[in-house]
Amino acid sequence: MNEAEKLAERYVAVWNETDPQRRRETIAALWAPEGIHYVGSREVQGYDALEQRVTGSHEKNVRDGGHRFEVSAVHALQDTVMVDWSMVPGTGDAVVAAGRDVFIVDANHRILIDYQFIVG
Repeated sequence: MNEAEKLAERYVAVWNETDPQRRRETIAALWAPEGIHYVGSREVQGYDALEQRVTGSHEKNVRDGGHRFEVSAVHALQDTVMVDWSMVPGTGDAVVAAGRDVFIVDANHRILIDYQFIVG
Protein backbone atom coordinates (compact mmCIF):
# COMPACT_ATOMS: atom_id res chain seq x y z
CA MET A 1 0.00 0.00 0.00
CA ASN A 2 1.48 3.37 -1.01
CA GLU A 3 1.40 6.58 1.06
CA ALA A 4 -1.72 7.94 -0.67
CA GLU A 5 -3.63 4.70 -0.03
CA LYS A 6 -2.54 4.68 3.62
CA LEU A 7 -3.65 8.29 4.00
CA ALA A 8 -7.04 7.50 2.43
CA GLU A 9 -7.63 4.51 4.71
CA ARG A 10 -6.69 6.48 7.82
CA TYR A 11 -8.84 9.42 6.69
CA VAL A 12 -11.95 7.31 6.19
CA ALA A 13 -11.28 5.43 9.44
CA VAL A 14 -11.32 8.66 11.48
CA TRP A 15 -14.94 9.33 10.41
CA ASN A 16 -15.86 5.80 11.62
CA GLU A 17 -13.86 6.00 14.87
CA THR A 18 -16.02 5.42 17.96
CA ASP A 19 -13.42 6.28 20.61
CA PRO A 20 -13.13 10.08 21.14
CA GLN A 21 -9.49 9.91 22.29
CA ARG A 22 -8.40 7.83 19.28
CA ARG A 23 -10.39 10.15 17.01
CA ARG A 24 -8.58 13.17 18.46
CA GLU A 25 -5.17 11.48 18.09
CA THR A 26 -5.92 10.42 14.51
CA ILE A 27 -6.99 13.94 13.55
CA ALA A 28 -3.67 15.27 14.87
CA ALA A 29 -1.80 12.61 12.89
CA LEU A 30 -3.76 13.20 9.65
CA TRP A 31 -3.86 16.99 9.42
CA ALA A 32 -1.12 19.55 9.80
CA PRO A 33 -1.79 21.86 12.79
CA GLU A 34 -3.04 24.61 10.46
CA GLY A 35 -4.98 22.15 8.30
CA ILE A 36 -8.22 23.33 6.73
CA HIS A 37 -11.31 21.31 5.75
CA TYR A 38 -13.85 22.72 3.29
CA VAL A 39 -17.27 21.20 2.60
CA GLY A 40 -20.02 23.21 0.94
CA SER A 41 -19.95 26.68 2.48
CA ARG A 42 -18.36 25.37 5.66
CA GLU A 43 -14.68 25.95 6.52
CA VAL A 44 -12.99 24.52 9.60
CA GLN A 45 -9.37 25.02 10.57
CA GLY A 46 -7.24 23.59 13.34
CA TYR A 47 -7.54 20.49 15.45
CA ASP A 48 -10.41 21.65 17.70
CA ALA A 49 -12.61 22.66 14.76
CA LEU A 50 -11.69 19.50 12.83
CA GLU A 51 -12.57 17.38 15.83
CA GLN A 52 -15.98 19.06 16.11
CA ARG A 53 -16.62 18.52 12.39
CA VAL A 54 -15.59 14.85 12.39
CA THR A 55 -17.42 14.11 15.65
CA GLY A 56 -20.62 15.74 14.37
CA SER A 57 -20.54 13.67 11.20
CA HIS A 58 -19.70 10.51 13.13
CA GLU A 59 -22.58 11.01 15.55
CA LYS A 60 -25.08 11.72 12.79
CA ASN A 61 -24.02 9.14 10.23
CA VAL A 62 -22.25 6.33 12.08
CA ARG A 63 -23.45 6.31 15.69
CA ASP A 64 -27.08 7.34 15.07
CA GLY A 65 -27.41 6.45 11.37
CA GLY A 66 -25.82 3.01 11.57
CA HIS A 67 -23.60 3.65 8.53
CA ARG A 68 -19.89 3.29 7.85
CA PHE A 69 -17.54 5.04 5.45
CA GLU A 70 -15.34 3.17 2.97
CA VAL A 71 -12.67 4.12 0.45
CA SER A 72 -13.75 3.58 -3.16
CA ALA A 73 -10.69 4.84 -5.07
CA VAL A 74 -7.45 6.73 -4.49
CA HIS A 75 -5.39 8.78 -6.95
CA ALA A 76 -2.26 10.80 -6.26
CA LEU A 77 -0.19 13.31 -8.21
CA GLN A 78 2.64 15.30 -6.65
CA ASP A 79 1.29 16.86 -3.42
CA THR A 80 -2.37 16.14 -4.26
CA VAL A 81 -4.41 13.09 -3.26
CA MET A 82 -7.96 12.41 -4.44
CA VAL A 83 -10.07 9.99 -2.41
CA ASP A 84 -13.45 8.69 -3.52
CA TRP A 85 -15.49 7.33 -0.63
CA SER A 86 -18.93 5.94 0.02
CA MET A 87 -21.22 5.70 3.02
CA VAL A 88 -22.93 2.32 3.33
CA PRO A 89 -25.25 0.71 5.88
CA GLY A 90 -23.45 -0.99 8.76
CA THR A 91 -24.68 -4.40 7.59
CA GLY A 92 -24.83 -3.96 3.83
CA ASP A 93 -23.13 -2.67 0.75
CA ALA A 94 -25.79 -0.40 -0.81
CA VAL A 95 -24.31 3.08 -1.21
CA VAL A 96 -26.29 5.66 0.78
CA ALA A 97 -24.01 8.60 -0.05
CA ALA A 98 -20.75 9.17 -1.88
CA GLY A 99 -18.13 11.84 -2.05
CA ARG A 100 -14.71 12.88 -3.14
CA ASP A 101 -12.02 14.55 -1.09
CA VAL A 102 -9.09 16.34 -2.67
CA PHE A 103 -6.14 16.84 -0.32
CA ILE A 104 -3.12 19.05 -0.63
CA VAL A 105 -0.52 17.39 1.58
CA ASP A 106 2.80 18.45 3.06
CA ALA A 107 6.13 16.61 2.78
CA ASN A 108 5.08 14.36 5.69
CA HIS A 109 1.81 13.36 3.96
CA ARG A 110 -0.27 15.39 6.41
CA ILE A 111 -3.29 17.23 5.09
CA LEU A 112 -2.86 20.97 4.61
CA ILE A 113 -6.12 21.51 2.71
CA ASP A 114 -9.05 19.11 2.41
CA TYR A 115 -11.74 19.92 -0.17
CA GLN A 116 -14.72 17.62 0.38
CA PHE A 117 -17.38 17.19 -2.30
CA ILE A 118 -20.58 15.26 -1.63
CA VAL A 119 -21.48 13.71 -5.00
CA GLY A 120 -24.40 11.46 -4.23
